[in-house]
Amino acid sequence: MPIASVYDSSVLASVNQTDQQPTRGEADAIGANFMTLLVAQLQNQDPLKPLENTELTSQLAQINTVSGIEELNRTLQDIDSQINAGQQLQASMLIGRGVMVPGNTVLVGDQGVTTPFGIELTEAAESVTVEIVSEAGEVVRSLELGPIEAGLRTLNWDGQLTSGAPAPQGAYELRVTARGTGTRTVPTELTAFALVNGVSIDPSGEPLLDLGGLMEPVLLSEVRQIL
Repeated sequence: MPIASVYDSSVLASVNQTDQQPTRGEADAIGANFMTLLVAQLQNQDPLKPLENTELTSQLAQINTVSGIEELNRTLQDIDSQINAGQQLQASMLIGRGVMVPGNTVLVGDQGVTTPFGIELTEAAESVTVEIVSEAGEVVRSLELGPIEAGLRTLNWDGQLTSGAPAPQGAYELRVTARGTGTRTVPTELTAFALVNGVSIDPSGEPLLDLGGLMEPVLLSEVRQIL
């Protein structure tokens, strides 16, 4: 006799909803439903066509598989919660600290003090040139850095213009050109300095760092260096 004829169809529907990540209580109910189905089939099977050993083994394996998947889902959820809690704690410890994040801005403050900037290369470059551009779009200084190895390197501008005069206070844009053998361009990424003013939580669950009004908030995973 088919299972559907000896058991309510609502039970069949409930055991087919395992992809919706049920709670522990719902998972236990699913396991109980499987056992109810199995017992019902054994009690109502045709005596002339008894349940084959392979069919019984298959159904028992399905029960164990469902239970194992639900237990694995619960374990993964617990691990994810622990990771999020650790990230939030780590992010809160960055408040008031300086970080290097993706960006192409360098700031000049009082007495020519400048914020650091960084260049990250995917491979070694034979020559690297950094242009410092004013808000008016004028190149006010060009820095020839020579060869640089692959990786992240933090640098400082002395705050002087090409003429040797101190640069006015404000924000300046950085443009970098890195070349390998011959004229081949080496991919680069610029990083900028910022102070962490606060921490919030992104909709994805990852900590979001507030860097003040000069830069957009960034995710904790975007931090390249802590100063």
